[in-house]
Amino acid sequence: MAAIDDFAKLLFDEAKAFLEKGRNANSLEAQTAYFHASLLVGFCSLEAHLNSIADDFFTTRPDLGLLDRSILEERKIELKDGEYILTTEFKMFRLEDRIDYLSKRFAGKMADKNPSYWTDFKEAIRLRNNLTHPKEPPLIDAGKVERALTSILELLNVLYRDIYRVRGYPGYNRGLDTPMTF
Repeated sequence: MAAIDDFAKLLFDEAKAFLEKGRNANSLEAQTAYFHASLLVGFCSLEAHLNSIADDFFTTRPDLGLLDRSILEERKIELKDGEYILTTEFKMFRLEDRIDYLSKRFAGKMADKNPSYWTDFKEAIRLRNNLTHPKEPPLIDAGKVERALTSILELLNVLYRDIYRVRGYPGYNRGLDTPMTF
């Protein structure tokens, strides 16, 4: 679905722009707000990209079973009238589990988790979780956000290369540069 692809890319460009705004902010308060926005919107972009990948396979593979459809559409399976059905109720899966599922199911192998991007990605998840479920204010700076966005970009590149069997994620060569100037 082109609309979700475009939206996912837009979100990633926004995340990169917020990082740049944070680097150039005149106050610690503004800097922190931009870094928070960058990290969160970066993860929103990743989720949108994963949903786009899932949608590509859901709509093109009628042979998918109920469990596959449940994971791809993030919908709950329920036993009703003696048979399993896919409900309209939302069923969340852990981000890493969805990544593993998409890799294994549609690339035929797990995404390579040995490179340094995976370590940075795990740290980015921890940082995002500390921001969305705080027990104390997380310490976020430009370096942490840059590593988080870079790890998301690297992960997208691996997923696109492995799943779609293309050269990689289309925006990969731009790195953290963004055309946005808001």
